[in-house]
Amino acid sequence: MNRRALSKLLVVAVSVLLAPLLLAQNEDYSRPFPGHRVIGNLYSVGTYDLGVFLITSEAGHILINTGLDGSTALIRQNMQSLGFRLEDIQILLTMQAHWDHTEALAEIKSITGAEMWATAKDARVLEDGGFSDAQFGGSESFKPVQVDKIIKQGDLIDLGNIRLTVHDHPGHTEGSSSYSMEVNENGRDYAVVIANMGSINPGKQLVVDPTYPGVADDFASTYLKQKAMQVDVWVAAHASQYGLHDKYRAGQEYSPDTFVDPDGFLKTVERYERLYMEQVSQERRTE
Repeated sequence: MNRRALSKLLVVAVSVLLAPLLLAQNEDYSRPFPGHRVIGNLYSVGTYDLGVFLITSEAGHILINTGLDGSTALIRQNMQSLGFRLEDIQILLTMQAHWDHTEALAEIKSITGAEMWATAKDARVLEDGGFSDAQFGGSESFKPVQVDKIIKQGDLIDLGNIRLTVHDHPGHTEGSSSYSMEVNENGRDYAVVIANMGSINPGKQLVVDPTYPGVADDFASTYLKQKAMQVDVWVAAHASQYGLHDKYRAGQEYSPDTFVDPDGFLKTVERYERLYMEQVSQERRTE
């Protein structure tokens, strides 16, 4: 058996062995965590590890991600604790069309009548319930949700006083996206980013039998774009990615500077980029 064939066999074996682990619900994904203000009109209303973010305005709210099936009640409770109603959500967004961030989208859309907005490549996956996901597809992993509007790089999402810019940051999924806005508190402007990080799931192939065509280029472009961003405050799809529990404790008094961490953002992007380069080198050695 040549090295290329062996590499293919190993990829298949790893994917098969890891699939149950990847689809198992990490207890921190459903573990409750109190809703809290991140900065300005940006709030965290998710679980201990899954980032669900609420951006508020007098004209209605934007919800980014939902977490697992059954998380609607927790999101509602966290919103109520902060003085907001689930029913006032007008726009639903997601950072990546994977089950752990999308399972409650259809339910919340039904309850609120909110519009689902997504990038074109993630819209496809949202509408077929994960069936066409390049890495984990082949079966439905969450309830399909109809997408009402396609968004793309540079689009501005306006709702009341919300001005949210869309950033294409593909790789983790084909249509992964981040969002940025400016917040002013106490006379200071803060560049705020809800960032989809370029993490690489186990079993994903970059250059040898790539998981999808162009995936390596997508990751490389995402790291380049993110390193060039101006960032003061940032959050991510997983609390563990942005160090939530190192920065904030439940009940902590609000300060706009709690999540200020530009160096941490850059270091995290660079860490994922190093892991990417190591995997590319490893794949090419076994080609």
